[in-house]
Amino acid sequence: MRISRDKLNKLAHVVADTLADIDECEFQEDRNTIRQEARKVLEALLLEETRIDEAARLKISSQRRIIPEGSMEWDILYRKYYNEEVKKLGI
Repeated sequence: MRISRDKLNKLAHVVADTLADIDECEFQEDRNTIRQEARKVLEALLLEETRIDEAARLKISSQRRIIPEGSMEWDILYRKYYNEEVKKLGI
């Protein structure tokens, strides 16, 4: 899923602010550094999610017959193949 740069920055801010509000959480770096690291992690996760999505779609498109996207069969296969790709990562 593509998220705009502004939305990704906003999400990273929310992560840093939420962590700052937790009493048990103490920063060893300034909040901006925490926000930047959160943004990097979120970008990596979204990139991996995109790769998983593409792999699942490729498996569906490689079927012998055409399965129209949005059909119930397509949705079932997509969930199955998506979950298989996630399991390969050990998540």
